[in-house]
Amino acid sequence: MAIKFTIGRKIGTGFGILLFLTLVAFLLTIATVTQSKQRTESVVGQVTPSVSSLKQFNFLLQKSQTLISKWKYNQSGNDDPSKIELRNLISKEYPNIKNELNALSVDWTDEEKENIKTIISFSDGLFKLYQEDIMSPLNSWESYQDANVVFLVTSPFEDSQDKIKSLYTRLNTLINQKEKNAEEIKAQMFKSFNFLDNFVKFLGIGLFFGGILIAVLTTKSITKPIQLLKKMLLSMGLGILPKERIEYRADEIGEMGTALNNLVESMESTTEFANQTGKGNFEAYYKPLSKDDSLGHALLKMRDGLSENERVLEHKVVERTEQVVKQKEEIQEKTKELETLFKQVTDSIHYAKRIQEAILPPLSLVKSILPESFILYKPKDIVSGDFYWIDKKNDWSYFAAVDCTGHGVPGAFMSIVGYNLLKDILNNSNAITPAAIMDKMNDGVANTLHSGSSDNQTKDGMDMTLCALNYKTLELQFAGAFNPLYIVRNNELLQFKVDKFPIGMFIGEKQHFTNNSVQLQNGDNVYIFSDGYADQFGGPKGKKYMAGNFRELLKEMSKLPIENQSINLNQTIEEWRGNLEQVDDILVIGIKV
Repeated sequence: MAIKFTIGRKIGTGFGILLFLTLVAFLLTIATVTQSKQRTESVVGQVTPSVSSLKQFNFLLQKSQTLISKWKYNQSGNDDPSKIELRNLISKEYPNIKNELNALSVDWTDEEKENIKTIISFSDGLFKLYQEDIMSPLNSWESYQDANVVFLVTSPFEDSQDKIKSLYTRLNTLINQKEKNAEEIKAQMFKSFNFLDNFVKFLGIGLFFGGILIAVLTTKSITKPIQLLKKMLLSMGLGILPKERIEYRADEIGEMGTALNNLVESMESTTEFANQTGKGNFEAYYKPLSKDDSLGHALLKMRDGLSENERVLEHKVVERTEQVVKQKEEIQEKTKELETLFKQVTDSIHYAKRIQEAILPPLSLVKSILPESFILYKPKDIVSGDFYWIDKKNDWSYFAAVDCTGHGVPGAFMSIVGYNLLKDILNNSNAITPAAIMDKMNDGVANTLHSGSSDNQTKDGMDMTLCALNYKTLELQFAGAFNPLYIVRNNELLQFKVDKFPIGMFIGEKQHFTNNSVQLQNGDNVYIFSDGYADQFGGPKGKKYMAGNFRELLKEMSKLPIENQSINLNQTIEEWRGNLEQVDDILVIGIKV
């Protein structure tokens, strides 16, 4: 039976050849790299350290020659530095380098091992001659004065010079031999790499042309028929029945082509029936291709269902049209009611704004009590939860910046309560200090809102700063609930902290506000405010302005005339806010003394 050369076998054969060549290149590369690694380890781990140690040994011999010459010719005691250095060389440095060479020579050739043994043996004899025949006789100042001693050491010293020259010759020969070995190993490494480089180049060329050959054969026998299959399927995917037909061939593509040809013919018949059904011709004739033709039977069911649905939908359309018309009329009526209600609420809030503005001190009163002052007042909504209060009693000018809970209509109601309480306390009680006024105000807010009753616990309150200024003595008394007091003096900002509990809310034992006093100086700028300015979002990153930036702005702004300060404050926060919404009411009061 003949073997069917399928598409899988065609592709497998072609890529099998490529994989085989790739595997050969991979194995050869691994072998070359492993061999080169071993040679590199030999150079790095044995040859190079050996050469370094031999050169160090050579330097030690030169150094010993210099030091023994100084010992013989320079008359000195045993504590001479050069004598100490020579003794240390013989007792420590020489044994260390000898041990190091013995350890390294384990992997040397037999000839190299024999040479190093001879060199070390000569060196042992040389250093023994140093110690016994030169260093030991010349061991004191007096020994240098004894002619017999000097005569006795002359001959050993000359012998040592001959020995050390012989040692140099042997040692340099061994060093040259080790360096030659290193060069030979490196040459072998480069030879291996050059071979690998040439092999990979030739293999790459072979893979390139082999890939082209396989690509041509694959294109001819596989790609072109598949492209035709793809074109026909894409056309069918777009709802277009192709006119082309695929010729029969004895492989998987031929089998798929026959099946696709049959599918196209059946789809042509089905399309004609679907067109008739879509046109509303529910009496069109259609016969399924077989009893297992699920699509054909589904089309017949679809035709019957569409016929029934058309009748039902016509009835539902009539009913839904009547409902939509009725709902539209109801929505229009509700919209009119909402527009009327919105206008009534907005008109009421605008009227409330006029009431709130009416209770605030007019500009003429402000200037009569605080001649050099400004008030920056920017409600977030139509009405505000922030308000300012200014009054005078005896020699004291009172002014306060108050921030009520919330903003808009709720805050406005709280501001009216606070304003009336402040006015009543100053005019109808004996409280004159800011702390005493705020204590009474605390009681008044709690009683007004019934915050002490168990069935009506509220969280409504006020943050504020209340000041009393005596223009004759320049004494400033103040008390505060959360909001601090700033004074800018000589381009330096002074911050005065206040109590950390609000007006109108307390838990447990009632707390009293602290009365503070500060002596002002001519040219001081006093500022009180709510938290709306520092909390405003804006800038390039949409972040809060922050209290630190606010303090720096006040310090710079204090140099300006008092009228320009308000303009500068307003311009700065508006530029910072940009297109973002104002997040809270803003209130800043400034006084220059």
